[in-house]
Amino acid sequence: MKAATLKELKTELYHVSHDELLKLCLHLAKFKKENKELMTYLLLESESEEGYIETVKEEVDDLFETINTKNYFYMKKTIRKILRVIKTNIRYSKKKTTEIELILYFFEKLKAVRPSVQYSTVLKNLYQRELLSVEKKIKLVHEDLQFEYLETLQSLKF
Repeated sequence: MKAATLKELKTELYHVSHDELLKLCLHLAKFKKENKELMTYLLLESESEEGYIETVKEEVDDLFETINTKNYFYMKKTIRKILRVIKTNIRYSKKKTTEIELILYFFEKLKAVRPSVQYSTVLKNLYQRELLSVEKKIKLVHEDLQFEYLETLQSLKF
């Protein structure tokens, strides 16, 4: 089956009744965990962005506690998983400030991990790549926020 375009779907959704639309949304939520997470964000957490950020930070804290620090291979796998979770949650929000705050929090937690990630080439490269990415995103926000974020970022560099 070939998927319809967004325009076609939008047109069809205009012709669907309220009850049918509700059934479609619930049916969609049953298929993928991401769909359910996105609907949770949109319906319950989008009004309080600070609360959403705190929820994601708690989830990141829990994931950082599960890091296997016996060798860098296992650390790398867990750290990539954590970054994937953060980026998924960033996609839900679509707000630059939320994205920057979550990535800075990731850096803060990553810098505290022992043994240090700066001794692993792969993890150091991942850190540097994300650092460049967040620097570009900081330039897109308001000047006052830029100053605060850049100051925080400087303290998190190796």
